[in-house]
Amino acid sequence: MTYKPHSSHWGAFSAAAVGDRIDVVPHPDDPCPSPILDNLRDAPGHRSRVRKPAFRKGWLDGGPGPDTRRGSDGYVELEWDEAIPLIAAELTRVEREYGPGRVFGGSYGWSSAGRFHHAQSQVHRFLNTALGGYVSSYGTYSAGAAQAIMPHVIGGLDKVARTDDLWGELATTTELVVAFGGMPVRNAMVSAGGVSRHVALPSMTAAHRRGARFVMFSPLRDDMPAEVEAEWHANLPLTDTAIMLGLAHVLITEGLADRAFLDRYCVGFDRLADYVTGKSDGVAKTPEWAEEISGIDADALRELARAMAARRTLVTVSNSLQRAEFGEQPVWMGIALAALTGQIGQPGGGFSYSLGAIGNVGKRALGVPIPTLNQGKNGVGDFIPVARITDLLLNPGATLEFNGKVLTYPDIRLVYWAGGNPFHHHQDLSRLRAGFARPDTIIVHEQFWTATARHADIVLPATMTLERDDIGASQNDTKMIAMKQVVAPQAGARDDFEIFADLAGALGRRDAFTGGRTQREWLAEMYEPTRAALAALGRNAPSFEEFWEQGEIELPTATDPGLVRGFVQSPETAPLPTPSGRIELFSDTIAGFGYADCAGHPKWFEPVEWLGGALAGTYPLQLVANQPANRLHSQLDFGAASAGRKLNGREVARIHPDDARARAIATGDTVRLFNGRGACLATAVVTEDVRPRVVQLSTGAWFTPAGTDDPTCLQGNPNVLTRDVGTSRLAQGCCGQLTLVDVERFDGEAPAVDPYAPPLARG
Repeated sequence: MTYKPHSSHWGAFSAAAVGDRIDVVPHPDDPCPSPILDNLRDAPGHRSRVRKPAFRKGWLDGGPGPDTRRGSDGYVELEWDEAIPLIAAELTRVEREYGPGRVFGGSYGWSSAGRFHHAQSQVHRFLNTALGGYVSSYGTYSAGAAQAIMPHVIGGLDKVARTDDLWGELATTTELVVAFGGMPVRNAMVSAGGVSRHVALPSMTAAHRRGARFVMFSPLRDDMPAEVEAEWHANLPLTDTAIMLGLAHVLITEGLADRAFLDRYCVGFDRLADYVTGKSDGVAKTPEWAEEISGIDADALRELARAMAARRTLVTVSNSLQRAEFGEQPVWMGIALAALTGQIGQPGGGFSYSLGAIGNVGKRALGVPIPTLNQGKNGVGDFIPVARITDLLLNPGATLEFNGKVLTYPDIRLVYWAGGNPFHHHQDLSRLRAGFARPDTIIVHEQFWTATARHADIVLPATMTLERDDIGASQNDTKMIAMKQVVAPQAGARDDFEIFADLAGALGRRDAFTGGRTQREWLAEMYEPTRAALAALGRNAPSFEEFWEQGEIELPTATDPGLVRGFVQSPETAPLPTPSGRIELFSDTIAGFGYADCAGHPKWFEPVEWLGGALAGTYPLQLVANQPANRLHSQLDFGAASAGRKLNGREVARIHPDDARARAIATGDTVRLFNGRGACLATAVVTEDVRPRVVQLSTGAWFTPAGTDDPTCLQGNPNVLTRDVGTSRLAQGCCGQLTLVDVERFDGEAPAVDPYAPPLARG
């Protein structure tokens, strides 16, 4: 039995086929391997695999056009030599009648850790080279608000968050960590492109042993690992910005703010200070004011602010906080709070966005490039913020304000999706289903019968990473992995590259897509820039064949100080890429947009759906729809690690004993979570690890509606409940983290649930 090197978003490993299962061994250098690797063991042969090209029966019978039967229709399997001409004919029709500006190449998702068989890159290259382009999307669901606000304030997200060795400094230098939204290790287990060493938990425990103090603001106790004994402040969700303002009030009014730092490195302090002290609006943002909004004791905030001024302090803001209405504000205010301490750019101090929220944050960036597939040139200029998919499909011709621009939604006729599952990451799934009913044709590449596949017209069976060769690499991981094929492709599965090559051939554009290269030749060509950069640095630079034989190589990290530290060291010669070249506590640019929901400085805006608002009288619990510990988003939901944390075949909804008692709910009960948008079933776990008036249900369960006319999700997908609105007109980011609901015990026999049965037509 031969074990071959491989990689995934949740870790590098070696694997071998053992009968009909995969044996997986974590990389020997990984001090804290992810349990999510267990989801791979039974995946290749799982019954939910798409085994042949599958066409929705209604599309085959009636041809292209809007259809409300998507999501309930059966599928007919065809052979590849039948499928390719049908798809090519539909692509030709759409291109001739409407042009590429009516094709949406969404393809948002994590897809493959491999750099060549990266589904998003493959589909975008195909649409660019074979059709002339497509309507694209900007940003991510994970960090859409941060991606929009940070360039105005301090610099691009990646340049700020992913350049410094914060984990190493945390372990050795940081004295106080103030974590808004926590630093959940479960999230740091995953990283785009792969991660060979999981260092979050070892670094935090090392800091704790050294005496570092951890303070967390979150409604969930386990948003910080138990090993660090964090002080848990269970604030009302959506109130973190108010808490930060209360801390800032102490720093400013007690003379603890570092004026020398603010004067040299920032602009707009006086404007922000006028707001914090109440000079501009008549409301002082005192700790008492913050307590009234958040529920956190004013004296505790006052003590914490003084400690932040006296100790080497790191302020962290999680991804979760900006996935909510006005999500730009906690990111901006977190930067401002760290600036007040004067510690931005100092080892172990300052500000970090999403430290602990994803595995590639807090590590030094690489000093050499990693392989990247050339996607070609997109001849279509139209785009949408990624979280506005449903608006795009439902509202052709409507306009959208976004980051100082006004966008117009094109009339989308064809959707081509590969490498993602919008029925996992999008909000208000009933509304998304309505959007998916509108295009003429939806084509999806998938390995499994996910909800997205079940709402498509054409589903093409794609290979898993274990079934192909590739190169695993990430900009913040020092190992490049030769991802070697472990098992043969299952059933009728083909690589995305092979599918697109055949489609491009049917359109007369095969060479334009393939570049005249085989898959192996592409891997060698994509490897070359890395090899050349290593050689230029005088490092070991093996040929591609030598790298492939070795199975991995070590890559060096960058030697420059990074964007923010370089600026702090020399603000005159290394200014920030902001309009002023400095940290902007007040932004003239943003103020100039005139947005009522995003002012010129960080500000507390009262959300629509929060426990302090009027709607809480109808739906009195705040749902926290956070990331799961047992899978990456919805990937491999059927796997051992994922299934092992479900109860009675459903996702777990955690609820505080007080709220459970009021509803006669006990651990193990089937419960119904509901609001005006929808409902889902889950299995209750009663625990004090969530604060009162909060219920927690992780995302990622495959959407399994009760029936054609009943969208209740039987497995526990919270996005039937979440609100599909933008964070603000600045970012138009995702608001899927938090929403108001109520919960009731489900009496009687709960409906059976089987999300994994292929929806093939009978007869």
